Amino acid sequence: MRRSLRLLGHPVTYTRWLHLLIPLAFVAIWLFIDMDRFYVVGLLVVPLGLIPAVRLEEGIQAQLLLTPGERGRPDASIAVAPSATWRDRWRTVLWLEARLVLSGVTMVSTVWLPALSVDLVARGFGEPPVVFRWMQSWPSHGWLVPLALVPVALMLVCLVSAGNLVIFLARRLLGPSPAERLTALEERTELLLERNRIAREIHDSIGHALTVAVVQAGAARAARDPAFTDRALAAIEETGRAALEDLERVLLVLRETSLPASQRPTLMEADRLFESARSSGAHVDAELSGALEQVPGPVSREGYRILQEALTNVLRHAGPVPVRVRMAVLGMRLEMDVTNRLTGAAPSGKGGSGLRGMRERAALLGGQAETGPHEGEWRVRVRLPLESLV
Repeated sequence: MRRSLRLLGHPVTYTRWLHLLIPLAFVAIWLFIDMDRFYVVGLLVVPLGLIPAVRLEEGIQAQLLLTPGERGRPDASIAVAPSATWRDRWRTVLWLEARLVLSGVTMVSTVWLPALSVDLVARGFGEPPVVFRWMQSWPSHGWLVPLALVPVALMLVCLVSAGNLVIFLARRLLGPSPAERLTALEERTELLLERNRIAREIHDSIGHALTVAVVQAGAARAARDPAFTDRALAAIEETGRAALEDLERVLLVLRETSLPASQRPTLMEADRLFESARSSGAHVDAELSGALEQVPGPVSREGYRILQEALTNVLRHAGPVPVRVRMAVLGMRLEMDVTNRLTGAAPSGKGGSGLRGMRERAALLGGQAETGPHEGEWRVRVRLPLESLV
């Protein structure tokens, strides 16, 4: 009861009432044509509901007037789409029939019940009834005036109840079909994957640039050599410029503009990473074999980011130490090994967003990435399949 009273103060209660009364306009038009056979209106809505676009119109109307808080949401309980199957069409037919019935109930409750209250008050004061002529024979008593509150209370209860019922029916009959739910789920999954990819792009690109800059700045301050300082500043400048380019690519995605995959770096640009690490003082021994140019785009782009994160971790945790990079295309598999000697306590092979990001990238491609100590060295070992992407 309290909830119903609270609903009477919400604007949505009255937009639902308006939604319930709209079919009466259709009924009124038919009554001008044939007042005796008004039941024909129920037959006319059957072919109307079979039109695919009618479900779209009903969904828009229902979202606007019944559940305005869900407008534009991908998880809305009322679908805004044309009928795609015959099941959706027949659900629309049932919805239209239900709207006609509920509109009749709403008219009775919101028109005739208030009229009954007016006539009860009139009879209470000894006046003739306005609408219900059969009350003319009722004796005039003062107790009829407070009794007039009963139809008003019934009207308010019917108003709230009819609104709740029409929402229930709308969600059952106009709600997303299993195919539409699957499509919405896939779209949300793609959005989450895109957000994770953007987060990894920012982490890998900016993290790499900042690590190189910190290492270069520290080495230049410790060396106290003007020539070395100039080289360090040049390396910081070039690394920062490359990071800005990567950041701009990511921001293009965030601005929802189209970003061609060809604009993202691939393993064919791995030399840029090697030179960046060498300019930070690390000795990089790189051995590349196989037809890297034939590696599919998704593998090549994700492989570049994995290599970038592996080199960044070396500089961040071990400093400018010798690094061995072995990359090869063997049959239908890309193999990558990045190893460096351990300079202190071995970092955890499971923690850190960078290591987790490498494993996630590999897993998305159906491969695997292993990180951890191996024979006195720190090793990143990656295996990515190619056959499913060519």
